[in-house]
Amino acid sequence: MSYVVEARGIVQKFGPITAIDGLDLRIQVGNIYGLLGPNGSGKSTFIRLALGLLKATSGTIAVFGAQMPDRKILRRIGYMPQAGSLYLDLTVRENVSFFATLSGVTGRAKVDEALELVDLAARRESLVGTLSGGMRQRVSLACALVHHPGLLLLDEPTVGVDPRLRRSFWQHFRRLAAGGTTIVVSSHVMDEADRCDKLGFMRQGKLLAEGTPADLRRMTGQTNLEEAFLCFAEGGRRVEGIG
Repeated sequence: MSYVVEARGIVQKFGPITAIDGLDLRIQVGNIYGLLGPNGSGKSTFIRLALGLLKATSGTIAVFGAQMPDRKILRRIGYMPQAGSLYLDLTVRENVSFFATLSGVTGRAKVDEALELVDLAARRESLVGTLSGGMRQRVSLACALVHHPGLLLLDEPTVGVDPRLRRSFWQHFRRLAAGGTTIVVSSHVMDEADRCDKLGFMRQGKLLAEGTPADLRRMTGQTNLEEAFLCFAEGGRRVEGIG
């Protein structure tokens, strides 16, 4: 079995605070893996570790078989941060072109393709500072996709977007996964969980449970994933090997 991301015994401390506490996690090629949990549960920290922005206090995390951080792997990773990292005084096209260049992509073809994918071709010459919050989210997604990454790390990608745009985003994600892209999505919105192939429930830096949405509901006897999460959180249980 091939894993794009493989974490073993990850501990991440920030002074006296333990953000991740002994995390073991493996993510298979072509999966949409959802990290679900409340704010402060360690989801964003894990994504930064996978990207190589942080070096774990202890334990190891490998991406495409390389121990992170490793700059050579970065061109194979797309990252959409929770907080926007766009240049408001540049146009939509200039923003996407800039991030494309950082990833070694030249020419306009892939930039235009990314803008078509997020339905922003008609706004390519608009200054990002003039766009709505939802449109800026689309620009951020185009920046993450422009170099056709094998691993896409999405930190709360649908926060603040309307239901129609959220559905559009998930349609994009599903098409990418069908083409072999591995996607890691962090969220605290439980109604998005059913869109993932596999879920990891996180709380206080620990992985409480892992499995397919159907498996997690079945294990707790609940009909929705929010109630399933509460069962694991309140019982302090950890279920392994589901799905």
